[in-house]
Amino acid sequence: MQTRMAGRVGRRNAAPRQSSFRTLALLMLLPIGALLLFVGYRFARDVVRHPIVEESAIPVRAPAKRAGRRGDIVLILDDVGFDRQPLAGAMTIDPKVNFSVLPNARNATLFANELSARGFEVLCHLPMEPDDFPRISPGPGAVLTRMTDDQIAAVTRANVAAVPHARGVNNHMGSRATADPRVMTAVLAALPHGMYFIDSRTTATSVGESLARQMNIRTAARNVFLDDVQSEAAIRAQLRELEREAAARGVAVGIGHMYPATIKVLTEEAPQLRAAGYRFRRASEIVN
Repeated sequence: MQTRMAGRVGRRNAAPRQSSFRTLALLMLLPIGALLLFVGYRFARDVVRHPIVEESAIPVRAPAKRAGRRGDIVLILDDVGFDRQPLAGAMTIDPKVNFSVLPNARNATLFANELSARGFEVLCHLPMEPDDFPRISPGPGAVLTRMTDDQIAAVTRANVAAVPHARGVNNHMGSRATADPRVMTAVLAALPHGMYFIDSRTTATSVGESLARQMNIRTAARNVFLDDVQSEAAIRAQLRELEREAAARGVAVGIGHMYPATIKVLTEEAPQLRAAGYRFRRASEIVN
């Protein structure tokens, strides 16, 4: 009897202890559950705001290709100063195009002033005796081989003075005169201090550039004539040659004229040359 009573008392005492343990366990789990719910909520919210996308699905924009430096081009436009020349169009080619003004041209002073005011570099396009003179004439006021040294100096100074703002000189024609060391020495000695000389190289026997170096006059020489043939196709072909020269040498001098075809081709091609890595330069920046 006592044994049965003791068993009943033991079972009654065990039930409250088990109930207390479950209650304690539930109380401990509640904060953990709340924490898990909070973390789950934040994760779901972030996924909505910033959906996970595989890297392969993200479009990648390729970096823009920039052309490397290819070479420098000195572009000189000769025979500037006559009526009905496309001067306005020529000034849109590039800010560093060089304009060589003929001293004996009707609009020499007017055009030189306008070009300088627009920030362009101006040269004096010095008329000189060609091989076929007098059948081919360089115009009035030209340097001729029959002149004395003093006459050559006077004519040279007068031509330079007739082109306002001129920073340099290049020869107009002059295949006979530039091949004569005496004549070229007199011409170069008459140039104002600091003025440079670009040898147009109208003849392979020109001594202009070599004498200028001997006399410590800043100088350079023409590499390519652009428009001996006045057709767009021929001018484009010569422009490709100028590109190759610039790429090979680092800098190349191209000479063209104020022909409508030349200006049209250069206006169309200049942006492509810049995009391809070529840079136009002022003549004064490359002479040495």
